[in-house]
Amino acid sequence: MPRLAGKIAIVTGSSSGIGKAIALTFAREGSRVVIAARRHTLCEQVAAQIRERGGGAVAVPTDVTDEAQVERLIEETARRFGRVDILVNNAGIGGGSHLAETSVETFDRVMNTNLRGTFFCCRAGFRQMKANGGGIILNMSSVTGVDAWAGTGTYSASKHGIMALTKALADEGRPHKIKVCAICPGGVADELVDASPEEIDRSGQISPYDVAETAVYLASLGPNAIVHRVIVDRLGAEW
Repeated sequence: MPRLAGKIAIVTGSSSGIGKAIALTFAREGSRVVIAARRHTLCEQVAAQIRERGGGAVAVPTDVTDEAQVERLIEETARRFGRVDILVNNAGIGGGSHLAETSVETFDRVMNTNLRGTFFCCRAGFRQMKANGGGIILNMSSVTGVDAWAGTGTYSASKHGIMALTKALADEGRPHKIKVCAICPGGVADELVDASPEEIDRSGQISPYDVAETAVYLASLGPNAIVHRVIVDRLGAEW
């Protein structure tokens, strides 16, 4: 039995990289998947790839920095499928270097996508799940969301913020059977999402499908179990 059979999932940032790996893996596990990202053509390509493999997928191009587009994403998913069971807030960007050299424009761009965008998605998804009696929200943080070092200040601040949103929303969701978890990867070969396992192994980075399997595991736990955060780091990384 597929682990996510019959589930309705939204995956933001799923036109490429980790998000695409999660979308493909969710579909393989029986979920119908809404592909949400800014690039319309790539969204359609991922949805078509899932359908060619016998899965169910639709593309709803969405810029998570736009509140109205996020609301439309949740509303359209509920209208098409009747509910939202799983929301993966994966959309995000890198940016910034040493803080003394980081511009306000770069800081705002990273915060608007990573933190503000996750807030918009969490809020809209939570409201829908509350109305439908439960669900799970998976927020993509990072190892820099639990630590920070030189050159990561802006990105790390956005990911630390996601950890705070996750913890607060998990507490708020408990009475409504809404789980909220964070995944914290480090060093993912996200550009190799369509590569062979051997190519990813040679890159020395984590496979995006390891992150995807982590998302499936969290989404398929029983109703009384929750893992608040998972750190998926490279073998040999400092701990």
